[in-house]
Amino acid sequence: MKKMRGVFIEISKEISNNSLGQRISEIRKVYIKCDTPANCTYEDIRGEWIFQEGRRESNASIDCSNFTGSVAHTLKIRLDFPNIAFDSLGHRGFWTIVKDSSGNYTNECDKILPGWSHDVLGKNWACYNGHKVGVSSLVRSSPITAYPPKESLFSDSLVNQINRAQKSWKATMYSELQNTPLDALIRRAGGLVSRVFRPPVPAPIDFKVLKASFGLPTEFDWRNVSGTNYVSPVRNQGPCGSCYAFSSLAMLEARLRIMTNNTLQVQFSPQDVVSCSKYSQGCEGGFPYAIAGKYAQDFGVLPEECYPYEGSDGSCAPKKDCKRFYVAEYNYVGGLFGGCNEELMKLDLVKNGPLTVAFEVYPDFQLYSGGIYHHTGIGDKFNPFHLVNHGVLITGYGIDNKTGEKFWIVKNSWGTAWGENGYFRIRRGTNECNIESMAVSAIPIP
Repeated sequence: MKKMRGVFIEISKEISNNSLGQRISEIRKVYIKCDTPANCTYEDIRGEWIFQEGRRESNASIDCSNFTGSVAHTLKIRLDFPNIAFDSLGHRGFWTIVKDSSGNYTNECDKILPGWSHDVLGKNWACYNGHKVGVSSLVRSSPITAYPPKESLFSDSLVNQINRAQKSWKATMYSELQNTPLDALIRRAGGLVSRVFRPPVPAPIDFKVLKASFGLPTEFDWRNVSGTNYVSPVRNQGPCGSCYAFSSLAMLEARLRIMTNNTLQVQFSPQDVVSCSKYSQGCEGGFPYAIAGKYAQDFGVLPEECYPYEGSDGSCAPKKDCKRFYVAEYNYVGGLFGGCNEELMKLDLVKNGPLTVAFEVYPDFQLYSGGIYHHTGIGDKFNPFHLVNHGVLITGYGIDNKTGEKFWIVKNSWGTAWGENGYFRIRRGTNECNIESMAVSAIPIP
């Protein structure tokens, strides 16, 4: 089940227990990961859907990649904008789009690939599929069909143009970029399947949120809270498009440190995600929501020593009998895909810890060496990978003392030799490169 895309639905359901000869009202939260699929909009998805589920008698090892088994439960669910779901019995739940586009696909927006469901305790797993009611065929095609030619993108001339055009940040030529082919640069920036062609705009800031944010500090950084650092070290993803795994796991690492006052400083395994997760596409990309949330909750994440990072795809082969760590809950900041904004991000960041986000990577960003980044547009005429989504970790925010420009402090996964010791700053409050549109928050279990 590589190439997973989807929505998230949580419902309450009344079931019948025939063995007892009576009706039992049971609150059952069924987590349904399904394929929206890519390039499908809210308008494509909203409406009546029929979900058919197999018997709830398996565990997390169940293979749902080709679910054609007998149907034990059929449920009609109405998906309303922006995130409300109602089943045929009138129970209310929630749904959201995990991502709305990716790479080389022709997409049937009225159908889903087979998915997994389980109860709120992570037990009683089953397979399911579904289709939209009253739609004969709803197809959308991805505009991306292949990697661009294998040719170099960067030059000293491009660096000089960027530095002459603005004073907010500095570009430099990194030796590893000079002869790197474009397909490798795309993986470094997130991978083709991490593309989002219609990212959501930040949600309006209501009065209650604005009032709550007034009490926040002007500057904040989890690397230095009263002299204590709660953020794990910068790592290097290498040529694999695994930024979504590094950023997701870095959030869980930091939040565990915060929750335990730094007594639990575990480093998690991106290789386990790359090789074992069916909610992502290995080195070709993925999305933090599916990893920091769904994968970590369903299957748990492993310490690095249980599956050391290799930086390449491969068969799933972690060490056995290693402890897995899980998350108790997860969500898009704002509650749904498209519900995010700067103030909500600040509130969640200060309260719970660093946030994993996805943002658009353009050619000039890869040349960043310091300052407050904003997209210059220089080099775009050579750009074959507009809107590649790169997963990173926001650890704090601040304001430039000289210019008054607001910025986010962000941990990257390109090693400490890149940027500001592996970090970068980027404009805040303007949704620069859509960095304020898709933040993910998760609460790990120590």
